[in-house]
Amino acid sequence: MSAGGPGGAERVHGGDARPSPRGFRALLDNGVVRYLLVGGSAFVVDLGLLALFHELLGWPVWIATAVAFLLSFAYTYTLQRLAFRSERTHGTALVRYTILVAVNLVATSGLVALLAVTPIGWVGAKVVTTAVTTVWNFFIYRYWVFAAPRSDAASTSAPTQEV
Repeated sequence: MSAGGPGGAERVHGGDARPSPRGFRALLDNGVVRYLLVGGSAFVVDLGLLALFHELLGWPVWIATAVAFLLSFAYTYTLQRLAFRSERTHGTALVRYTILVAVNLVATSGLVALLAVTPIGWVGAKVVTTAVTTVWNFFIYRYWVFAAPRSDAASTSAPTQEV
């Protein structure tokens, strides 16, 4: 027997109520939320590697940034592919992702190096750069890297008549 309604609780055996999984599942069904959760964890991995290479190993910030960025590649690709629930073949998605990563690598390394000499330092530079790339990456992932292949989209549209 279901209680229904906006409360989200269901009545089960003996009148016990259990919370509906709708709240958490609805949150995870949101593509932006999944993207941000994966991106947030990837940022922690990337920043941790950057700190390791720059602070502990003494590498120049631009080299440390580039290497940390590249090492987080597989982690981020795999989890973002899942986050976007991509049906695109791995070959195509990986090539597109690699192109985007190359663009992001140049942009990230350049911006972090440029901003690291300002009062915000290398950590602030990394945060600012990540915010900028986060916005453009969402749209590029959604509409290009992990987008459904056009043949799938075309097959769901109305048939065209030949003249």
